[in-house]
Amino acid sequence: MVTVIGSYLSPYVRKVLAVLHRKGIAYEIDPITPFMGDDRFSQLSPLRRIPVLIDGDTVLADSSVICEYLEERTPEPATYPRGLVERARARWLEEYADSRMADVCIWQYWYPLVVNRFVFGVAPDPAAIEKTVSTEIPEMLSYLERELPASGFLFGAAPCVPDFTIAAVFRNLELARYRLDAARWAKTAAYLARAAARDELACLRPFEESMLRTPPAQHRKVLAELGAPLSRESYDTGVPRPGIMRL
Repeated sequence: MVTVIGSYLSPYVRKVLAVLHRKGIAYEIDPITPFMGDDRFSQLSPLRRIPVLIDGDTVLADSSVICEYLEERTPEPATYPRGLVERARARWLEEYADSRMADVCIWQYWYPLVVNRFVFGVAPDPAAIEKTVSTEIPEMLSYLERELPASGFLFGAAPCVPDFTIAAVFRNLELARYRLDAARWAKTAAYLARAAARDELACLRPFEESMLRTPPAQHRKVLAELGAPLSRESYDTGVPRPGIMRL
């Protein structure tokens, strides 16, 4: 059993949980957001980011590092392609999703509309949101429409880490009520639908949706009622404080 620290609403946590599920690795989770973490959390994650993975004496605090660790720890089933060129491309697409896509979808859309508004009481800037929707998101989708496969996943019939990463970021757009134009971005829309139907991601949806409509102080209670594998110990303070959260 490993421990994951981080909210079900984080795309980076979602990516790691999908890999754990795919590999059949049992885990418990402390579903905190990084700005609720206490000083002990800061020691585990110096940048105050999630997820954190604890596996015995091993503590890792970056989703890509965690996924590579899990691949080497439990090689089968594989969650990265085996070939040299394919593996390099997989790492690039994972990086693109973690950086550029996250910058657009999370920091420019999800955080202003959801986190800043409901946690810190800061209203979003309508002009900035409009620029993201009209310019930044279409630019990102144009690239994905060229790169994504017409069927299956990036490297075959089963999803790999970059598939989980791309789908995890888009899930936050969906939760923030962004609606993808399936006629304009047909290949991307079909790809995301295939990813969302996978059990690795579908099994997380009830937890995500319950957290989104529940005050943070009640998250553990509602997650326990849904059967989430909660850890006994929590690093949550219940008091939000800004941290080093930007990429």
